[in-house]
Amino acid sequence: MRLNAFLAECGVASRRKSEEFVLGGRVRVNGKIILAPYFQTDPGDVVELDGARVAPCSKVYVVMNKPEGVVCAVSDRYDPVVVDMLPGEIRAKRVFPVGRLDRESEGLLILTNDGMFTQSIVHPSKGVVKEYEALLNVEINEKRLRRWSGGFEMEGRRVRPLTIALMDREPHARWICLTIGEGLKREIRRMANLAGFSVVRLIRRRIGQLTLEKLQRGQFMELSFSDLYTKIFRGGSV
Repeated sequence: MRLNAFLAECGVASRRKSEEFVLGGRVRVNGKIILAPYFQTDPGDVVELDGARVAPCSKVYVVMNKPEGVVCAVSDRYDPVVVDMLPGEIRAKRVFPVGRLDRESEGLLILTNDGMFTQSIVHPSKGVVKEYEALLNVEINEKRLRRWSGGFEMEGRRVRPLTIALMDREPHARWICLTIGEGLKREIRRMANLAGFSVVRLIRRRIGQLTLEKLQRGQFMELSFSDLYTKIFRGGSV
């Protein structure tokens, strides 16, 4: 198994974050520092991160209604993190958040220690879309909504929502619903700024076919792999 994949299977972090650990010289295999994320590990190899041995652990899958003001990370110097909202027995399994949901945003979030599962959710090729509800600072009309739907230049390419529509919700003409695919960092807020608006409140309501309906802000629940996978790819709510 590739080293970055092995670390993800151990619940250390996602594959991408695990690559950073390897490139930073923090990982040893059989006592030697390895700087290649795709280094092939073999059964019986001793893998260490920052001097502590790591090994695959039992998988855990959690869905949460993340409140605003909490960072999607396993640690942060200044702000509370989503992992600290979980009980110790789950934290001990080294769960991490799947994908991005910035500090000021709220809504549906998945946490796990399963790196392979994480890849099946976050990689654009898997086609897992995310749906958001956004409250804008001022009213938006159909003309400006159409302009937004055409997209904007961001990071050297054209970025547009998959769908965007007004919601029948107070305050009138200020709530919109958007779906996005890949999800660049702060993509919706950046698009809103380019369209001449700012986002007052941003709620992630859906990941794939999994919708947030029952969990209150700050609440979470643990699911089995099969139950979560079914809800994401075939439909269900939490």
